[in-house]
Amino acid sequence: MPSFKSHVVSFVLRHSRKKAFSSPENLQRWISYARKTEDHHPPASLRHRLDIAERRVNGFPVYEIAPRAGERKRILYLHGGAYVFQITSYHWGLIVEMAERLGYGITVPIYPIAPEHDFHDMFGMVGEVYRQMLGETGAENIAFMGDSAGGNMAVVLTMMAAEDGLPLPARHVLISPGLDMSLSNPEVFEAERNDPWLGIAGGLEAIRLYSAGIDRADWHISPLYGDLSVLPKTLLLTGSHDLLSPDNLIFAEKARAAGVEVEVVYEEGMFHVWPLIEMPETRRARNSIVAFLSSDKITRQAESEAITWSVRASSSGPFKTGLANT
Repeated sequence: MPSFKSHVVSFVLRHSRKKAFSSPENLQRWISYARKTEDHHPPASLRHRLDIAERRVNGFPVYEIAPRAGERKRILYLHGGAYVFQITSYHWGLIVEMAERLGYGITVPIYPIAPEHDFHDMFGMVGEVYRQMLGETGAENIAFMGDSAGGNMAVVLTMMAAEDGLPLPARHVLISPGLDMSLSNPEVFEAERNDPWLGIAGGLEAIRLYSAGIDRADWHISPLYGDLSVLPKTLLLTGSHDLLSPDNLIFAEKARAAGVEVEVVYEEGMFHVWPLIEMPETRRARNSIVAFLSSDKITRQAESEAITWSVRASSSGPFKTGLANT
């Protein structure tokens, strides 16, 4: 049974954030307001708890949370925000808790967002971040973690890396990911009524601003239609009051059919990206993430383990999107 606090949070979301996704015009207004208030920096209180360094990739900030002494594993965290909103203190709260509990190094790219930038800019930057990670850490010790749009980006980035012949991450943690933007599943329209946060009209506007004209059914935008067999062992967290949940469950079944090991945490009554917001249900979700990532040595399938990655001058440029003419 959902906690009292989750009901309060749902009520607040329905009467605030839901408005941003109620129409294209409202989303545009929220974006304009957000640009005046957003701050991607880790909160000062977190800097006192962990060693956090900042660098630049393709002109955009990347934060590095140092691993515990002797720890080799790393997480690439891709934040959500419908491709148009910046990382928030809620994301940083989750990131820092994972760093403290797991001891892993965590890489957090502040990637370019729409409408100022698009798909090609985003993946050019995060692809280069991943290439640099591979120059320092074996893929068998790297996990991708992302929420909402960031969950989509984690899956697409892995598929693009596979297409380019790069070593692939060992695990995925996907929190309420957006995996099908085609709206081909009628259950999504039904689910929208119960979702206190997301709306289809505003969501489509966000995709329009981000997608650089790529068809919404293309796997670069909707990875549900890509080659799921390349994906690593995956933990998927989704809730019954999230309009993305029907497609999340389809993704899990398709991925399993493709030979991918997928664990699903399905929380009754939970809304979009609930593990980011402090509630009793959040404790369970975060415990599941920690257990999944620390249950055994993060190891990719044997074929990926056999790949030795070396950084070459010819491949040190921006990640190829393969869509320049799309």
